[in-house]
Amino acid sequence: MAEGIAANKLAMVLLAIFLPPIAVAVKDGLGLMLVISIVLTLLGWIPGMIFAVWRIVQ
Repeated sequence: MAEGIAANKLAMVLLAIFLPPIAVAVKDGLGLMLVISIVLTLLGWIPGMIFAVWRIVQ
């Protein structure tokens, strides 16, 4: 069971690296965190990616 959770977390982190707003939307739904993720990603892919990974790992 723990392996499934680890695989899910790994998949979410990979999604956060390649498509940050989508990863945040999957974790948090539509809301303020998604808006923040979109704005950071538009300002630069790196800030958006860092924010998304932080949201997933948190």
